[in-house]
Amino acid sequence: MIPKASQRAGGQDLATHLLNGFDNEYVEVAEVRGAVARDLHGAFAEWEAIAHNLTRCRNYLYSLSVNPDLGQGQLSRAQYLDYANRVEQALGMAGQPRALVFHIKEGREHCHIVWSRIDARAGKAIHQAFDRDKLMMVTRAFARDHGLALPSGYERGSDDRKRKSLYEMQQQRNSGITKEERMESVTAAWKRSDSPQAFVRALEEMGYVLATGKRPYILVDLYGNMNALPKLIDDRSVRTKDIRAFLEKEFPPESLPSVDEAKALVAKHRQAREDFVQSGRDARKRDQLKAAQRARREKAEGAQIALVTRHKDERMALATAQGDVRRQLKARYLDEVRRVKAAREAARPTGLAAFLGRVTGVSFIIGKLHKHRDAQRYAAYQGEKAALIEKQDDARRVLAHRQKLEMLDAAREVRALAQIEARELKSFAVAQRRVERMRQRQGHEHMPALNLALKPKGRSAVPHKAKDRYRKPDQRRDDRRKVRGAEIPAIFTIDKTPPAAISKLRAAFEESVAKAQEERKRTEGEKDEGRRDGRGGGGDDRRRDRRSDQERPLDNAQATRDFTEPHWTELPLADEFREAARDRDVVERKGESGGARIRRSRSSRGPTRDDDGPDIERER
Repeated sequence: MIPKASQRAGGQDLATHLLNGFDNEYVEVAEVRGAVARDLHGAFAEWEAIAHNLTRCRNYLYSLSVNPDLGQGQLSRAQYLDYANRVEQALGMAGQPRALVFHIKEGREHCHIVWSRIDARAGKAIHQAFDRDKLMMVTRAFARDHGLALPSGYERGSDDRKRKSLYEMQQQRNSGITKEERMESVTAAWKRSDSPQAFVRALEEMGYVLATGKRPYILVDLYGNMNALPKLIDDRSVRTKDIRAFLEKEFPPESLPSVDEAKALVAKHRQAREDFVQSGRDARKRDQLKAAQRARREKAEGAQIALVTRHKDERMALATAQGDVRRQLKARYLDEVRRVKAAREAARPTGLAAFLGRVTGVSFIIGKLHKHRDAQRYAAYQGEKAALIEKQDDARRVLAHRQKLEMLDAAREVRALAQIEARELKSFAVAQRRVERMRQRQGHEHMPALNLALKPKGRSAVPHKAKDRYRKPDQRRDDRRKVRGAEIPAIFTIDKTPPAAISKLRAAFEESVAKAQEERKRTEGEKDEGRRDGRGGGGDDRRRDRRSDQERPLDNAQATRDFTEPHWTELPLADEFREAARDRDVVERKGESGGARIRRSRSSRGPTRDDDGPDIERER
């Protein structure tokens, strides 16, 4: 069996997790000890109140999950309780409040045990030192006593890097990719990459972004999970220092994006990929889940309504009973008064005795005595009545308090159901997202590519085209620069030429070409007419004949093919080009470099060899 324990807070969230009915086929709250409430939310709330009022302990819970090996059979409930009692003794929490919950998930039964670390009598939290070692000792002793074999993780000298933490298990649930698959793909990319650029590109193709955080090199995947790069390279000969030495020359940590920036970057790509229409099968499953939740909530709400009705009946019954008691008390008093009055009337003297009583004053004394006794009897009745009323008031307060607690318990149960439903819907969404992500990968072990590239060191990672990955910084200048107080038109930039300027330049060029072709055709036509008319002398005729043979009219296709395009200095915008060239010359003399440079004209540079070429040259 494999125990996993942690000290934690957030009892309400833990109770919601333990009662999640979507991730678990079976949920049973087997025991709640040391709490007035019988449900997990109420018990954990009590333990949190005790921790808050008696101590300053934040992690007031100790949570332990016990997962048996299915290959050796299921554990019985007695074995689970035996293991829980052994852990209590080893950790010094014997007799502490605890809760036991059994789950069956994917056919595997396991147990969750939660203790309260707060000792209410001592008013302090029970310190847990070396609890992992103590759990290992308890597990070894339990396995020996019950004839169980220890799992591979308990062997000495095992690879700790291959053990899955809770965070890695959460990554696997969200993405559908196991830790072993991640390590295998990253290790393969490391072994086949001969340069840092190739390694980073391979990581991008597998859906990772190289970032920096508390550690120099961290991988953030397409789904927002992050892992340290050295932990994903499954090669014991590769050290962390080797990875840093390999990457820091081309990708120093200060030039990489932070973890938050990388998460924001991949979130956009992930959102673009996961905006899909859910299928009808998923909708049916969601409807089935909501129907089960609705039935469970209706049961709790029905119990709450029945509780309200029962409380009303209890109050009416108590009021009726108390009224009957008060009426009985008053009836007894009145009966006593009537009995005494009748007895006095029967014993009243008559005749001479009455006369003598009045003369001697005996009747007066007897009357005063009767009044005194009547007053005492009435005072006794009032005292008894007041005591009865106080007792009945206490009974009403006790009933009201009990009903209030019951209503709070019912309301807490309804709120807990709402939290459980939200957690189940979230688990359903995670499961469907995992299925969709696996469908998008189409059987591949790695994630879809991010199509990112890191620029040279000193810049952060941004998505752009592959041809722009390693361009020099001087090839990406602003479109508009101000030189000598004059603004260079945007049409002279090479990287980002405005579409309007391109259209204007193309139209002017086509117009110039058309005019040149018409002028040439008109000149050739005049020469043909002169030859037919026989104008000119002998030498001139011979020269004209030779020129006419060389400049014979061509067909349209041949003229278009052999026609030399006019230089851009002949275009209508040539003056603006020359002005831009002079401005660029000033920039060159100052030692600055822009995007594409326009060299000075030959006339401004002076005579050089081969001065028969065009006046201005461009260097691409």
